[in-house]
Amino acid sequence: MDFIITAVIQGIGFSALGLGIFLSLRIFNIPDITTDGSYTLGGVITAICLTHHVHPLVTLLAALAGGMIAGTLTGLIHTHLKVNALLSGILVMTALYSINLAILGRSNLPLIGANDYFGLLPIANPFLQQIISILLFVIVLSLIISWILRTDFGIAMRATGNSEVMVRAMGVNTNKMKIIGLAIANGCTALSGYLLTQYQGFADINMGIGIVISGLGSVMVGETLFKPLVKRGIFFHLLAIILGCLTFRLILALALSAGIDPNYLRLITALIVLLIVALGNLKSWKQA
Repeated sequence: MDFIITAVIQGIGFSALGLGIFLSLRIFNIPDITTDGSYTLGGVITAICLTHHVHPLVTLLAALAGGMIAGTLTGLIHTHLKVNALLSGILVMTALYSINLAILGRSNLPLIGANDYFGLLPIANPFLQQIISILLFVIVLSLIISWILRTDFGIAMRATGNSEVMVRAMGVNTNKMKIIGLAIANGCTALSGYLLTQYQGFADINMGIGIVISGLGSVMVGETLFKPLVKRGIFFHLLAIILGCLTFRLILALALSAGIDPNYLRLITALIVLLIVALGNLKSWKQA
């Protein structure tokens, strides 16, 4: 039972990551590899701040700022230096590894005795405290993103991803839209690192390696399994992403509980993503 509870908490915590990938991939059609670095950056900033007794809410703002700066750098490299979006993300992700290591000072930092975000909610049961705290966090984040995407500015961002040439002809600065969009997306990713670092009780320099694949898989699971929600509007689309993150983590947890060697966890993750993509392509091919 504890295994399932852990998967549920992690799934909800990874929802912020899923929302970030949704923004970069679905809104702007950019496969942003910066995710691997910005997730770790959020965790590293969280560990350093909390071990220096910084308030968890101030730490939250610091992690968010770090992720947004990383996303902004990717956007600037892509739009102003005319570097391919995928390569821009890889360059920033690679640079962030050294930056994260410099900030952390070592490869791993435990949060022993540090006050965390979960402690802000006065609930005696630790499992219930963690689930409710993370759930409230993700719900508020989803509401904020949903509100942003329904404003005139958010509609301009969405239009940039759908038809950049048309939007530019209407006088919208599409480069600005991409930079801000990637900043918000990586800010969400860093917030996921903020949550999961506190849940697992430590920050590790390698915690973000391959995380973009898990996030991508979560988004695809949500959009595939909860398609009726996707069709009901932007907030329900975000809800589908959250449910997809939860489902994806439960699938991995069930695979491990079935006795599969943890060393093959990333292989299983890759196969799940491949299966989802293949099924989606086959369905589209049959409909055509």
